[in-house]
Amino acid sequence: MAARLGFLSTYPPTQCGIATFCDALASQLVADGAEVGVVRLVDSPQPVRPPVVMQWSTGRAIDAAQAAAALDTYDVAVIQHEYGIFGGADGMDVIEVAARLHVPVVTVLHTVLTTPTPNQHRVLAWLLDYSDAVVTMTTTARDRLIAGWGVDPALISVIPHGAQDNRSLVVPAAFRAVGRGPARRPVVLTWGLLAQGKGIEWALLALAELRARIDLPTYQVVGQTHPRVQEAEGEAYRDRLLALTRDLGLTDRVSFDDRYLSGPELREVVRRADVILLPYDSVEQVTSGVLTEAVAAGKPVVSTSFPHAVELLSGGAGVLVPQRDPSALADALEHVLTAGGAAATMAAVSRGLAPSLLWPAVAARYVDLAASLRGAAVATVA
Repeated sequence: MAARLGFLSTYPPTQCGIATFCDALASQLVADGAEVGVVRLVDSPQPVRPPVVMQWSTGRAIDAAQAAAALDTYDVAVIQHEYGIFGGADGMDVIEVAARLHVPVVTVLHTVLTTPTPNQHRVLAWLLDYSDAVVTMTTTARDRLIAGWGVDPALISVIPHGAQDNRSLVVPAAFRAVGRGPARRPVVLTWGLLAQGKGIEWALLALAELRARIDLPTYQVVGQTHPRVQEAEGEAYRDRLLALTRDLGLTDRVSFDDRYLSGPELREVVRRADVILLPYDSVEQVTSGVLTEAVAAGKPVVSTSFPHAVELLSGGAGVLVPQRDPSALADALEHVLTAGGAAATMAAVSRGLAPSLLWPAVAARYVDLAASLRGAAVATVA
């Protein structure tokens, strides 16, 4: 019998990481023969298209009963959790749905904080009480749940974020030519929705420092400003970055593309890049779809030491540096761009990690988890 999974999540055309995640996972599940429906979180009603079966306006807690009823028509309900996507204080309206569900509940945690506020802790604790299984995407997040919320380790599955297959089997020409002058200027790429905390300013300062040592690569910053940020402050962060680029004299080496790219366009941008740079400020981030996509694409990565990066890159797929440290970023970029064989070695490690990160492997894990919960539910009823 094919798996039947109902998702509670943001979903395209909403522009956020969780919407992208849900879309990719749901698409892979459908391709593999599963039946999928999505209860989509929206700010206001919008046209509906499959696999969306209902929309829940986040300001209307009254819709929670209808959302639960829609999810109860599936074998398993999968709740994508991030505090900011649900209504109520710290997203507490999600509890109104979870409390009404009769089918097994899988909660997928995109954030697990080390120091949540009392209400953040309470909301997640309530949600966990209603969950039959919990998915984290890193071991760090799993350990935080066990230590901070006392979750039974047997209830937690660590399943990677998932990525499209965008691997290149050819080492970029820029690196094959190290020692003889690059065949072309290397491309360093940062992509994703732009917001304060992405650390782009530290990358720019690193390039300014690196300029005295090597011929600079091209640095591409791709992605529109996060819609929530744009609502609150417009393009203030991007404008500051553009001004800093001019002040540092980097306009001939740095480009900003403010488009929201998805699907083939984004994969082509990533494929053309030689190094992925993640200069994030966060020391909390336990899940990064950008990082997963970069490693799955077989790209060497330079990243600050946020938890997901520490887990995924420590085996040699990239270089880890402290947060907010332009000199460390400059040193890491110089190493990857100029040290003979360094980039190729990192890319090889990344390609070795890729199979377990690709969506077919990730979706299969969710199908197995749903089947185990469905089987347990049937046995309990019997």
